[in-house]
Amino acid sequence: MSTATYTVTGMTCGHCVSSVKEEVGEITGVTGVDVDLTTGAVTVTSDAPLDDARVRAAVEEAGYEVKA
Repeated sequence: MSTATYTVTGMTCGHCVSSVKEEVGEITGVTGVDVDLTTGAVTVTSDAPLDDARVRAAVEEAGYEVKA
């Protein structure tokens, strides 16, 4: 199992959290997505190594940005 945490900017409400969870959750192998709206922390767990580029693309698809 692999776990990685990203800082996402631009989220302001529960809908934002749901959008990020949905998009990141669609990545093959992802088993869980936990989002902390207050800090912007998005913790992703998967049963295989995570591809950072795919996670970043999913966050951008949801309309937000991963802080570098």
